[in-house]
Amino acid sequence: MAQPDGKKIFFENLSGAGKAIAVLTSGGDAQGMNAAVRAVVRMGLYVGAKVYFIHEGYQGMVDGGDNIREATWESVSSMLQVGGTVIGSARCKEFRTHEGRLKAAHNLVQRGITNLCVIGGDGSLTGANLFREEWSGLLTELVEQGLIEQDSIQKYSALHIVGMVGSIDNDFCGTDMTIGTDSALHRIIEVVDAIMTTAQSHQRTFVLEVMGRHCGYLALVSALACGADWVLIPEMPPEDGWEDKMCQKLSATRSRGTRLNIIIVAEGAIDRHGKPITSSFVKDLVVKNLGFDTRVTILGHVQRGGTPSAFDRILASRMGVEAVLALLETTANTPACVVSLCGNQSVRLPLMECVEMTQEVQKAMDEKRFEEAVKLRGRSFENNLKTYKLLAHRKPESDLPHSNFNVAVLNVGAPAAGMNAAVRSAVRVGISEGHKMFAVSDGFEGFYKGQIKEIKWADVGGWTGQGGSLLGTKRTLPAKHVDKIAAQMRQHNINALLIIGGFEGFLSLLELLTARGKYEELCVPMVMVPATVSNNVPGSDLSIGADTALNAITSTCDRIKQSASGTKRRVFIIETMGGYCGYLASVGGLAAGADAAYIYEESFDIRDLQANVEHLTEKMKTSIQRGLVLRNENSNENYTTDFIYQLYSEEGRGVFDCRKNVLGHMQQGGAPSPFDRNFGTKISAKAMQWVTRKLGETFRQGRVFANSEDSCCLLGMRRRALVFQPVVQLKDETDFVHRIPKEQWWLKLRPLMKILAKYKTSYDVSDSGQLEHVVHNRPKELDASVA
Repeated sequence: MAQPDGKKIFFENLSGAGKAIAVLTSGGDAQGMNAAVRAVVRMGLYVGAKVYFIHEGYQGMVDGGDNIREATWESVSSMLQVGGTVIGSARCKEFRTHEGRLKAAHNLVQRGITNLCVIGGDGSLTGANLFREEWSGLLTELVEQGLIEQDSIQKYSALHIVGMVGSIDNDFCGTDMTIGTDSALHRIIEVVDAIMTTAQSHQRTFVLEVMGRHCGYLALVSALACGADWVLIPEMPPEDGWEDKMCQKLSATRSRGTRLNIIIVAEGAIDRHGKPITSSFVKDLVVKNLGFDTRVTILGHVQRGGTPSAFDRILASRMGVEAVLALLETTANTPACVVSLCGNQSVRLPLMECVEMTQEVQKAMDEKRFEEAVKLRGRSFENNLKTYKLLAHRKPESDLPHSNFNVAVLNVGAPAAGMNAAVRSAVRVGISEGHKMFAVSDGFEGFYKGQIKEIKWADVGGWTGQGGSLLGTKRTLPAKHVDKIAAQMRQHNINALLIIGGFEGFLSLLELLTARGKYEELCVPMVMVPATVSNNVPGSDLSIGADTALNAITSTCDRIKQSASGTKRRVFIIETMGGYCGYLASVGGLAAGADAAYIYEESFDIRDLQANVEHLTEKMKTSIQRGLVLRNENSNENYTTDFIYQLYSEEGRGVFDCRKNVLGHMQQGGAPSPFDRNFGTKISAKAMQWVTRKLGETFRQGRVFANSEDSCCLLGMRRRALVFQPVVQLKDETDFVHRIPKEQWWLKLRPLMKILAKYKTSYDVSDSGQLEHVVHNRPKELDASVA
C-alpha cells in the first residue's frame, strides 16, 4: 500500500525510556474508556516508559497512596470488552481548589510523573489544562514547604497533558465522535427495536427519553436510525404551536395504518422560551389530544452501560496510542492537545480551542441563537437534522413538486445490514422531490424479468431496523440480459437508476455504461451507494453493512474468549468473511484484541506462522493464557483455516490446545447497527438529491439523455466527505481479479493490533495529525467512519 505523505516516524525514535505516564478517567463513565486505558498502558510500556493508573480520577490524584499504582502489560488484559471504567471515575471538588491541585502535584512528583493522559469530558480536560499551567508555581510552593527537593523544579519542570474525550453525548467540538457515543446509540437502538414489537402488538405510542442534557446528538441520531415520528432536542426547539403539529402528524400516520408511533425526547429538550419539555408532558399531551395508549420509557444509565461497540473499541485504541505518541513528541512550549477523530484519521488539536468552541455552543443556546448552535455543533449534526426533517415529515400531496420522472432502486450483490434503511431513504427523498419511485426485486435478475413495481411512502415504513434486503438481492450482472433490461426501462419509462450494493454493483455500472452506445434507454443518470460487509468497493472508505459485520465478529470473539476463562491455555482460530479483502479480519482483530490476523493484502509464509506460534507459547507463560487468531477466508489458498488450526495444534502441543470457528453468514445477518442505519440513510438521501439534479441537467426536448462519464457515478466516503466519482475513473484504482481497491486506508491500522498484542513491530505515524489550529465551524461531513 502506498504510504501517506509526510515524514516517517518509527516508535524506535520515540523512546519513552526514563519517562513516566499516568492515565486517569474523569467525569461520567463511557463505554470504550477501558480500551483507551489499555492502549495507553500497552503503548507506553511498548516504548519503554513507566505507566501508572490513577484510580478514581482527580480524587485519586489528590488522595495519592494506593490510588496511584504502576501498571503492567497483564493488568490491562480482558479490559477491552468491559464497559464503564475499571480504574474508576469520581467528581472531585477538592481538585478545583488550589490546595487540592497542590496535593495532586506532590503525589505525581513523588513518582516522577510528568506526563498525564486524561480521558473525560470538557470539564475534566479544562481542569487538566489549568493544572498544567499552574505546574511550575505548584512545584515552587512544594519546595518552599519542604515537601520536595529544590532540584525537582528543574527535573520535573513541565507537566505534559494529552486529552481524549470520553462522553456518550458527543458534545465536544473538534472531533467527529467521542468515546462512548456509538455504544450509547447501540443501547438506545436495542431498546427501540424491542419496544417496536410490543408497541405494534397493542397499537401504542411510546415516548422515549434519552440522555443529552445540553446536546441532542443521541436523540437526533437515534430518531434518524429508527425512523421516529417526532424528536425534541435542546439545540433546535420546536416552533410555537408544535403540540398541535405533532398530534396532527401522529394522527395522520395512524390513519394510514401505522400501528405504532415513536417520539424521542432528549432530557434537555426545551421550547422556544426555554421551558423544559419533559417526556411526561409529551405523554399527557398525546393522551389528552388523541386518546392514544401511550407509554413513557426513560432509558437513563442503561445508555452508559453494557459492552462497548466495535467502533468505540477501535476509536479508543487508536486514540490511546496516538495520545502516547503525542506525549513523547511534546515539548515545554507545545500547547496541551486533545486527540480527535477526523474522518478516519487520528489528529491532535489544541485542547483549549476545542473547549472554547464547545462552550460557544452552550452560550448560543442560552442566548436563544438556536440556528447558530446547530451550525456550531458541526456539519454532521446539521446534516442529520436536515435528513431527519426530509424523511420524517411527509408533505401533503398538494405541496409536493411533480417532476414526471421515474426512478428505479435495486439491491445488487450479497445482502448487507443497512440496505433497507438506504432503500427507505431513497424512496422517501425521491417522493419528496416529486419523482415516482419504482422498486426492483432480486437485483438485475428481477429487472430483466420485469419484477418492477411502484413503491410508495408508507411501503417503506419500519424498514430502517430490518436486516438483509427486503427487496431481494442477487449477484447477477446485467451484461447478458442488457437488451431485456433496456426493454424494461423503456416499458416503465425509467429515467434514473439507484443501485445499492457491493462489488457486483460497481461492475454492473461499468457494464451499463459500456452498453449506452447500443441502448439509448441506458443514457440516464445512474448512481451507486456501496453496501457490502466485505468493505471492498473502490472509491469508498466504508460500505453499508461493514459496521454491523464488525460488531457480529467482535461480540462472537468476546463469547469465545469468555468460554476459555475456565480453560487454561487455549488458542482460537476464527475465520471471517470478506473475500480477498482483509478489512473484517484486521479491524475486527483490533476490536477483539486478537494476537494475529491473516489477510491476503499482507502476504505471510510458514516462518510467520511459526513466529506467531512462538509468540503465543511465550504468552501462555504469563497470566494471559488464551489466544485469538483471525483469518480472512481468502487470505491464502494453501494456508487454510484447517491448516493453521492443525499447525497450531501440533506446534503448541503440551503448551496450549486449539479450537477453530468459521463465523460464516452470521456476519451478514442481524439488525443493522446504528452506524449502518444512519450511514445508509444519509448517503442514500444524498444520492437521490444528485439524481434530481442530474435529471434536471440532462432533460432536453421532452426526454432525459445522459451519456457523459459524470452521469454514471459511485457515491463513496473519502475520509470525511461524501464524494461522487465517475465509475470510469475508479477502474485504475481497482484490482478486478481480487475484487478489492488497490489502496486501502485501514492497512495502516495493522501495526497497531500487533503492538497491542506485544509483537515487536514498528508503528508508522506518518499520517498522525500534527498540531493544527481548529477552524471555527470546522466541517463534519459525516459521522466518524469505523476507523
